[in-house]
Amino acid sequence: MQVTETLSQGLKRAYKVVLPAKDLAARLDGQLVEMKSKAKINGFRPGKVPVSYLKRVYGKSVMADVVQNAVTEANRKIVEDNGLRLANEPKIDFPTDQAEVEKALAAEGDLSYTVNIEVLPKFEIGSFADLELERLVLKVTDLEVDEALQRLGDRNRNFTPREEGAEAQTGDQATINFVGKIDDVAFEGGAGTDTDLVLGSNTFIPGFEDQLLGAKAGEERKVNVTFPETYGAANLAGKAAVFDVTVKAVSAPGAVEFNDEFAKGFGLEDLEKLKEAIRGNLQGEYDRMSAEKLKRALLDSLDKRYSFELPESLVEQEFAGIWQQVEAEQKRSGKSFADENTTEEAARAEYRGIAERRVRLGLLLAEVGEKAEVKITDDEMSAALVERVRQFPGQEKAIWDYYRNNQEALASVRAPLFEAKVVEHIVSQSQVTEKPVSKEELMKQDEEEAA
Repeated sequence: MQVTETLSQGLKRAYKVVLPAKDLAARLDGQLVEMKSKAKINGFRPGKVPVSYLKRVYGKSVMADVVQNAVTEANRKIVEDNGLRLANEPKIDFPTDQAEVEKALAAEGDLSYTVNIEVLPKFEIGSFADLELERLVLKVTDLEVDEALQRLGDRNRNFTPREEGAEAQTGDQATINFVGKIDDVAFEGGAGTDTDLVLGSNTFIPGFEDQLLGAKAGEERKVNVTFPETYGAANLAGKAAVFDVTVKAVSAPGAVEFNDEFAKGFGLEDLEKLKEAIRGNLQGEYDRMSAEKLKRALLDSLDKRYSFELPESLVEQEFAGIWQQVEAEQKRSGKSFADENTTEEAARAEYRGIAERRVRLGLLLAEVGEKAEVKITDDEMSAALVERVRQFPGQEKAIWDYYRNNQEALASVRAPLFEAKVVEHIVSQSQVTEKPVSKEELMKQDEEEAA
């Protein structure tokens, strides 16, 4: 085997590989001899089939395997001898001359082909000691716990039917049938039967519940509303609609007593334990939001700090995935680039920038993780898999088997665990100051975060 480097430019490498005909012939004969000892063919005793016969009948198919194995070995040797770290699988360009290929498969001519490789960039990580980060801190107040407890009570409140002819009031539960129409045409998802709606809960479209105040059981009303401009379904956003509503029943809210018995209904021994659980859940959510903002700030800082050449194939791969999502969202929403006050060309440039950022940060975090010897344990992977499986009730075994038997899917579970550990490692090496904030400040999203 002869290997000659023909290109070394940036992250791209190319090699010309020549597999001599005599080497291919020797490999082919070796395969056929091995086949001879195992072949069972009518008319021949076991192990007595002539190699010449096997070569005539099976030569081409065996040679295809020989060539594949030789190419694989050559690729491995190129990588090992040159100490390359691949960004993607090597791309093989075989001869386009069919006659040349046929001669090689018959071991009558050399096989010459090109291997194109893109390697990972080399860069210095350096120290994170001078990296300044800010962790937003928010502690749960007693008032928030009480409000959450009240919401919990409201969701578990009993309702009793009001007397005949009673008018619905704020806080009452109205049981309704409804059909929504736009321009006198019913729209998908705009109808419901025996739907319980607590008036004042702001569950339905703004203005809907207010127009049912004062309604009585058996009464029919027309409710006029306008869907918000930000409504999830693009075909309804900003549209005026009329709902034909029939009120079937009006029920008054029962009193809720917050005591130990109430807490036991949620599997906790007393009211204090329930409040502790509520506080813990709220604090956990605040801490999660704080960690996400800290991570975002860290990634922004790293993106500005590091600049190195990116493998074109990885950027293209990342961009293709992003663009596919963009096109799918446009198809779902019915919106065009013009609706977003941009052009396809500008959008492509913007999303390519996002793809480059993701690739750059991904390579950086991978390098930091490798240098820091970050590992994901079997227990951590199992816990993450269990959490993923829980999202598919009734299909647990099938989902579990899918991940266990699919390395690519398993990698999608491992990746966020690895990233989280690497981020935690970098944060531990940085200068982090804590900043107490209000709930509004913690929950505030800037335009980039929202995007």
